[in-house]
Amino acid sequence: MSTSEDFEGAAKQAAQGVAEFDQEERGWIGRFHNALHATPALVPLIVLVAAIALFGLALGSKFFSPFALTLILQQVQIVGVLAAAQALIILTAGIDLSVGAIAVLSSVVMGQFTFRYGIPPFLSVIIGLAVGTAIGAMNGWLVSRVRLPPFIVTLGMWQIVLAVNYLYSANETIRSQDIEADAPFLQFLGNKLQFAGATFTFGVILMLVLVFVLAYALRSTPWGRHVYAVGDDPEAAELAGVHVHRTLMSVYMLVGFICALAGWVMIGRFGSVSPSASTGVIGNIQAITAVVIGGISLFGGRGSIMGAFFGALIVGVFELGLRMAGADPQWTFLLIGVLIIAAVTVDQWIRKVAA
Repeated sequence: MSTSEDFEGAAKQAAQGVAEFDQEERGWIGRFHNALHATPALVPLIVLVAAIALFGLALGSKFFSPFALTLILQQVQIVGVLAAAQALIILTAGIDLSVGAIAVLSSVVMGQFTFRYGIPPFLSVIIGLAVGTAIGAMNGWLVSRVRLPPFIVTLGMWQIVLAVNYLYSANETIRSQDIEADAPFLQFLGNKLQFAGATFTFGVILMLVLVFVLAYALRSTPWGRHVYAVGDDPEAAELAGVHVHRTLMSVYMLVGFICALAGWVMIGRFGSVSPSASTGVIGNIQAITAVVIGGISLFGGRGSIMGAFFGALIVGVFELGLRMAGADPQWTFLLIGVLIIAAVTVDQWIRKVAA
């Protein structure tokens, strides 16, 4: 074989390295910038740890104790579940203003089907979950098939669901005593577990399981990658083979189901079933607040469920800490407003790393 045909020998003498791009050295600020871009939940986690440390130093054992810290989890369990639902919608570059109303209507359905129609509580809960899922499916169909803006669809659905809630229930509240006596299963998620001075409710456990399951699904499954792709650029996702309509429908239906779970958590938390529960009106804002503080981009395609969970905990820490310190409750709203603006500012700064 001639030298010109000694291909294997020539290949062995060739450079073995792969193509590389020179990385501009930006110092520790640049590395920190890249770390925040790669891990969106890092910012809210830092804020959460700092807030706990601050109130722990200021209030001592009164705040920094197993009971107080788990009390925060109990206080944010409803918002935490709704924030997980809202996070899924915002990851697709949408927004859902009906999450709180769906939760309240689902809880009303669970209560009314049990006490008005005599249906076993277990089946009533299943029916309530189905109602929430159906409303989510309707939102998803209007957004993905009719191609209406998510803001408009869910704003209208919020009003419709609240009206149906009051009309169907006749504004009747089912008392905690009646539920405890005749349908304790409706309050199941309010049962408590004691462990080393800490108190956990089944609603808190449900919230934690939901957050970790969704975090795994978004990070490690094809469905999760499709959700991020649709939120980042739906046209490019469709060209890449992602079924955009199917993905959006699955997200909105799952969100409706999660909101119905939040309705069941509400019954366990409050004990009663009330169509006038404040969650129907402010639950949407609370969920969006947790998501934004949690570092999920309102432009879609970037963020994590864990970030939304940390955002809910941050709000809970400030509320409990300031209340224990005897501060005016308005300081909570002021600080949360500052955190929202700061979170969006940080998000814009982090997005520049890709430029």
